[in-house]
Amino acid sequence: MTKTDGDRDFMGGLGKGLAVIECFDGDHERLSISEVAAQTGLSRAAARRCLITLQKLGYAAFDGKFFTLTPRVLRLGYAYLSSTALPQLIQPFLERLSEELHESCSASILDGTDIVYIARSATRRIMSVGLSVGTRLPAYCTSMGRVLLAALPAEEAEARLKASDRRRLTARTRTGLEELMEEIGRVREQGFCINDQELELGLVSIAVPVVNGAGVTVAALNVSAQSARLSAADLEARFLPKLRQTQETLRPLIER
Repeated sequence: MTKTDGDRDFMGGLGKGLAVIECFDGDHERLSISEVAAQTGLSRAAARRCLITLQKLGYAAFDGKFFTLTPRVLRLGYAYLSSTALPQLIQPFLERLSEELHESCSASILDGTDIVYIARSATRRIMSVGLSVGTRLPAYCTSMGRVLLAALPAEEAEARLKASDRRRLTARTRTGLEELMEEIGRVREQGFCINDQELELGLVSIAVPVVNGAGVTVAALNVSAQSARLSAADLEARFLPKLRQTQETLRPLIER
């Protein structure tokens, strides 16, 4: 029995439709009805109805075999970005920080087991995949993800880690539940996180929480660099003071 069973306020059709939209990502740009059914756990008939509905509303296209999302789906993401002040508030501070440090800077929020980028200022491409607003990355192996997990009660952080697909993305990626909880505890205590090539080889980063006037973490802020130019050991001395300064500047500006 799911958490929505018996909830008369829950719209099952809407839930199924959103689940279908979430099937499409960088690894699954074109999907058949059977593939959508397998990914969502819906029956083939229910998956078909959802896909045809999305097609009729202009959110999906169909070539006779595969469905793809259309640019109209961007309206859903834009609705969040335009309805909350946080991305617009953070963006100019990211740009200033990036200009001062000559490195790429990003901000993200936690969504389930992932982080979602809400603002970014890039000086160069530092990952094999492009990063932009809306990009999702796993929280367990990213500096911003660990900062955001550290802001949760330990029990909730552990639950999210258990629900994560904790794959070893590089030889340095930590995936064990116990070691990750220990690392999150350290991050919670010291107030920042350094990531040494756990997400991608050659990428190092340092992150701090973005907190509001009440001390509640609302996002995370990071600086990323290539390990060929800067080692992980250099990050704290080089970048943490500026990150702290930006953190303190933002604090009184963010609504509770």
